[in-house]
Amino acid sequence: MPAFSFDPIGTIHSPHTNLEGMPIQPTGAANMEGTVHILDEFVAGLKDLEGFSHIILIYAFHGSTGFNLEVTPFMDTVPRGLFATRAPRRPNPIGLSVVQLVGRHEGILTIRGVDILDGTPLLDIKPFVPKFDSPEVTATGWLETNAPKAEKLRSDERFT
Repeated sequence: MPAFSFDPIGTIHSPHTNLEGMPIQPTGAANMEGTVHILDEFVAGLKDLEGFSHIILIYAFHGSTGFNLEVTPFMDTVPRGLFATRAPRRPNPIGLSVVQLVGRHEGILTIRGVDILDGTPLLDIKPFVPKFDSPEVTATGWLETNAPKAEKLRSDERFT
């Protein structure tokens, strides 16, 4: 299979300057604001984005190295298969977050609900559309009982 490489289209800035103690999901960062600075050559691609209340940010986990195929996630004490978690140390360290789009001024987006490390390279932006992105969910596996913990839990040394 061919290798892929990606060039960032911008940088995400947030109040989170250290991996330890960060919110582990956007629900745990509901009122935290940040900015997304888009490189000049990509600013034209932001046209019409301000018509959306929420956007999907796809980014590189630049503070993460290596991976294990079994991990003990932040919301559990039981080792789980990596792909059944949202752990940041992955074979391809790609993250995604759905955040609220507060505003746009030229190439700078103001966002809310940011659970992302400051200085994170942004790979792509997509509009969040509930009709496309919110299917009727019938099972959430081991997270069925643990998901509410995401609002309060913070990251620790497990994935640094």
